Amino acid sequence: MNTRKYEAIYIVSGQLSDGDVQKIADRYKDVVEKQGGTVESAKKWQKRKLAYEIDDHRDGNYILMLFQAPAEVPAELNRQMNNAEDVIRHRIISLPKNAVQSGETLDSIEPAEVEA
Repeated sequence: MNTRKYEAIYIVSGQLSDGDVQKIADRYKDVVEKQGGTVESAKKWQKRKLAYEIDDHRDGNYILMLFQAPAEVPAELNRQMNNAEDVIRHRIISLPKNAVQSGETLDSIEPAEVEA
């Protein structure tokens, strides 16, 4: 089975308690694991004021999940997050193959040099 590393970041309501936010994080972690993937981490990242109001939400809890899975898993995760009322926004990113260290994200990876 060919797997890749992914990073999913999603925003849920800022009005939720830490327990409710963790339940949501656990639900999406279960989606990945039931589809044959492994989750390195899935936790509340931080609560922030949104740059602009989204569906009457002015702030949100950001959840960051790092996982490794087959290609069909991010598609299923994306489908479920699109249909979920508790997810305000989400993004799933395939990490470059050179992102091998646990916890390494796109922000910490040096871009590859491109010759013109």
